[in-house]
Amino acid sequence: MYENLLPRFLRYVKTQTRSNPESTTTPSTQTQVEFANSLKQELEDLGLEDIHYDSNSGYVIATLPSNTTKEAPSIGFIAHMDTADFNAENVQPQIFENYDGHSEIQLDEEGMYTLNPNEFPNLKNYQGETLITTDGSTLLGADDKAGIAEIMTAMEILLNHPEILHGDIKVAFGPDEEIGVGADKFDVTDFNVDFAYTMDGGPLGELEYETFNAAQAEINIQGKNVHPGTAKDIMINALQLAVDFHNQLPSDEVPEKTEGTQGFYHLMDLNGSPEEAKLTYIIRDHDHERFEQRKEQIMQIQNNLNEQFQQQRVFVNMYDQYYNMKEIIEKDMTSVELAKNAMIDLAIDPIIEPVRGGTDGSKISYMGIPTPNIFAGAENMHGRFEYVSLQTMEKAAALIVKIAELNAK
Repeated sequence: MYENLLPRFLRYVKTQTRSNPESTTTPSTQTQVEFANSLKQELEDLGLEDIHYDSNSGYVIATLPSNTTKEAPSIGFIAHMDTADFNAENVQPQIFENYDGHSEIQLDEEGMYTLNPNEFPNLKNYQGETLITTDGSTLLGADDKAGIAEIMTAMEILLNHPEILHGDIKVAFGPDEEIGVGADKFDVTDFNVDFAYTMDGGPLGELEYETFNAAQAEINIQGKNVHPGTAKDIMINALQLAVDFHNQLPSDEVPEKTEGTQGFYHLMDLNGSPEEAKLTYIIRDHDHERFEQRKEQIMQIQNNLNEQFQQQRVFVNMYDQYYNMKEIIEKDMTSVELAKNAMIDLAIDPIIEPVRGGTDGSKISYMGIPTPNIFAGAENMHGRFEYVSLQTMEKAAALIVKIAELNAK
């Protein structure tokens, strides 16, 4: 039943689809357009209907029509095509069968990079399973090509087993999730389902409907550069002002010192010279009031520094990226309860916790389609230590099928 899942996944991850935050196109890279077209062809080969590529949003969308006379909500399954900001050229996945749960896995020939259970304790959860890893030089791309492979496989199972009754199902594969703009142009009228799921979570059992509220702040600092030998009372060092700006933020409210529902300021980039400096932050909090307070603090630091010089030296460009989808989904928990019951039927323990991140579902929920997030299996996302269990991917595909089945009962 799952015989095509692994070769499908391996084919996907070997295709380079890294997104580009500097691009002004949608999708942000041509490789994503090409990948979308290959997925479109695969959907046609499987036998889905109303298959189309939306050149405005960059999404490939297809429909599996209902095969039951019963009325059932229409549901959707969504995954993203792009990979994160790490080397994605020439991905060479490695397969380790029957992992013993405690040995170190050597990724590269030189032994510089290893998956060590002492460093990555979740490895202990995969005793006896087949792990797919990187070769240490790239990311893997299971985030989120595991999700695409699982959705494709589930659709293949449903098409091959018409005795499994289901309502209308739509699938969508979209671009640019990793750079935060993937769902900006998503056409919810075209997708037209009652609720949906992103297959973009981590380990087995994850079911998430609470995310961060998110913003990005880009700070430009204008200095005044003169010769350091005659700089007294004249020079305004933009780099020093950047340091001063950062030091006015709470030092313990950063990703490496927070957990659970604790928010943070994350300095993503700092560069410049005494003449001009730039900082980029992402701002995160699950609580909307605290989220607004964090943004206000950024603006207050700007104002304080400008008052210090009695002129505009610090300029903040800040914009919201997405909001906590809990505020939408908790109004009607049908989608969450359905997924939870499907997991229980498959003997999967649901893990319902706030996600310290966001998904395309965060935006899509606010567009009118409640869209919680379900595990796809990837661990250690966005880097050379990424891996995924084949058995977890099989269970994710089985879960999609079970959700469709229970939805039609």
